[in-house]
Amino acid sequence: MDGTLIDSEPYWIAAETELAARFGVTWTHEDGLQMVGNPLPVSAQILRDRGVALSDDEIIGYLIMRVRAQISSHVPWQADARALLEASVAAGIPNALVTMSYTPLAEALTAAVPDAFAVVVTGDRVERGKPDPEAYLTAARELGVDIERCVAIEDSPAGVQSAWMSGAATVGVRRLTPLVARAGLSRVHSLEGWDAQTLARVSAGEVIDELGDAQ
Repeated sequence: MDGTLIDSEPYWIAAETELAARFGVTWTHEDGLQMVGNPLPVSAQILRDRGVALSDDEIIGYLIMRVRAQISSHVPWQADARALLEASVAAGIPNALVTMSYTPLAEALTAAVPDAFAVVVTGDRVERGKPDPEAYLTAARELGVDIERCVAIEDSPAGVQSAWMSGAATVGVRRLTPLVARAGLSRVHSLEGWDAQTLARVSAGEVIDELGDAQ
């Protein structure tokens, strides 16, 4: 969800910065980038280690409140991913939203596209968050399909590792963070021009790597 489908990472970084400032903690844009794709308990622990004197639950609650309010006010769609989502829905492909954001945040998004996702797996539904593959394996099981028939689209290193380890055909979209090459991993600058046929090719084993030696 965050980063891949919607450009919400600035919302998260702003919320982290606001919270850190309350405790006199310096929080830079680079600090925020290091949090991209993390499960919320991991992010909370990092903020506590830096000096935010709240419990994990209090930190997570604050971040969720701030980001949900912004998403509810304006969903910052990534145009390329939104177009591909619409194409997959039109083609009758069942979609799962797999995110480490918690249920209230996912609900703020799915309210804008109520018919897009057959399954939603959130960070508060799994025991082991990304980069563990549990979330993707859960999504495939609830979709009722073999994970190896699935195409997973991610933008963060933790998300890519989670999807790749699950056995799904994985596509990494280069947004804010570098994506290292992996065997069988597709890496692209954008999803612009992708459609159901492109997904079928990747599902069948084609690897599309636009980054080459770059990350």
